[in-house]
Amino acid sequence: MHVATTILLLLFITTLSLPLARVVRIPLPLVQIALGVAAGFAGIHVSFEPDVFLLLFIPPLLFADAYLMPMREFLALKRMILMLALGLVLFTTIGCGYFVHWLIPPIPLAACFALAAVLSPTDAVAVAGMIEGRPVPRRFMHILSGEALLNDASGLVCFKFAVAAAVTGSFSFGHAVGAFVLMSCVGVLAGAALAAAMSMMIRLLNWRGFDNVMAFVTISALLPFAAYLAAEHLGGSGILAAVSAGLTLKQMRALNVATGETRLGASAVWSLLTFSFNGLIFLLLGLQLPALIRSGLALVRNAGVPAWRLLWTIVLITLALVLLRFIWVTTSLLLRQAVQQLRKALPGKTPSPPTPPSARLVVAMSVAGVRGAITLAAVLSLSPDFPERDLLVTLAAGVIVASLLLAALTLPALLAGLVMPDVDPMQAEADRARLAIAQIAVEAAERELALPDEHPHPEEREAVVSEVLAGLRASELLLRGALDPNEAEDDDDERRLRLRRNRMETAFRLRILRIKRDALTRMSRSAEINDETERTLARELDYQEEVLSAVARSLPRHVREDVA
Repeated sequence: MHVATTILLLLFITTLSLPLARVVRIPLPLVQIALGVAAGFAGIHVSFEPDVFLLLFIPPLLFADAYLMPMREFLALKRMILMLALGLVLFTTIGCGYFVHWLIPPIPLAACFALAAVLSPTDAVAVAGMIEGRPVPRRFMHILSGEALLNDASGLVCFKFAVAAAVTGSFSFGHAVGAFVLMSCVGVLAGAALAAAMSMMIRLLNWRGFDNVMAFVTISALLPFAAYLAAEHLGGSGILAAVSAGLTLKQMRALNVATGETRLGASAVWSLLTFSFNGLIFLLLGLQLPALIRSGLALVRNAGVPAWRLLWTIVLITLALVLLRFIWVTTSLLLRQAVQQLRKALPGKTPSPPTPPSARLVVAMSVAGVRGAITLAAVLSLSPDFPERDLLVTLAAGVIVASLLLAALTLPALLAGLVMPDVDPMQAEADRARLAIAQIAVEAAERELALPDEHPHPEEREAVVSEVLAGLRASELLLRGALDPNEAEDDDDERRLRLRRNRMETAFRLRILRIKRDALTRMSRSAEINDETERTLARELDYQEEVLSAVARSLPRHVREDVA
């Protein structure tokens, strides 16, 4: 099959997986892997080149995850994230390495460490697919996302030195630590420098009046690849460079100077890229499984070992990884509580003790450490003459599937018993921000109304500003009452009237938009207007609908459902 045909077919299967997952009610990553397996048995073959895979898929996905990572929460949870992304990777490499060597003594210890290191990175995207649509503590997902941003790099560095030790027979801990620090620093600096240069270029172009949607989207799409390649060329970590570029670009707020059209366009394109790339990753994983299964079965058959022993070994390694993660998470939380207790004992320090997480949440955190594409790409990069290479590849692929199945079967039940707040903290924060912004807008309009009247049409200007000010005050009243009903008791009747009128107006405007769109379609079909005119007017209607939909989403929750 031609390469172009294969790519188009894989993209079609990726798109098909989304509605299929909703119909069969199976997590999306598992559906995509199953579709990949089916495609593999159907004869579709894709040559898996680990280096090309790491360059093509990993930088943009990590860049997008870093850009979307809430920086406030990332910094607040930095100790926990670093404990998992660095400490747990090393703990897993050592603990799981010795366990695999004890389980399968013919595998050299250094090769066991290589397998353990390649199994240490986690995949937060897969976890998100497992629990999509279910209420989950945001702190839980922030920790998993932050961990996954950083542990790819640390896991691959451990894998690199374990492979070198297995090939050369020598290992220097001091050299490994120094090389890791150097690679990390080079990667972070390279990504930050390129992102800062891009941000300044965008600001300069905007200052000169150039603001083109396609140009900005193209530049931002190339940035993670440029950061990855530059860092790798300089001897640093390309993965950390992509993460650093995403975080830096967000901190420099380059998008703030762009127009709303540019921001909406960039958001749409990146949503498409992340969905397609994530889906293709799991499809490619599924496509490799038939060949890996056949290889594993041939391996045990030649060794005279029953197939169930290979399956049992995969299960034991998976459970060992969960146990190691449980031990590390529990120890980290206990250590964090002990440090806070010590701080509380210091003079002048009276912080409230942290609320200990439930055992259910700790178990969920342990099970959520699923393995994904980084593991497969790294283990397939082993040279053919590496000790027990085929067995290591089979074990790694088996652990990936087993960890995904374990998470899919247990995470929904574990998270279902958690007590969630009645009001989503993020929604409450958004409501408070809306109120603060509305108050600032009211103050600005009041100042504008009080300015000396030098306008050529003062009466019209005053009428316009007064009308806008009345609308802003009405919005402020609605938001204040939604946040604190007790505070709005005196204006309860007026507020209820405003809510009802706002609801009716938004619903009516949306219905009118649909009528306009139908009329536009009829005019195009009857050749009253040509296609170009239809596209222009349809685009205007799309923008109006987006504005009205945003208004509907911002309404207080107890009336939002009534908006058609």
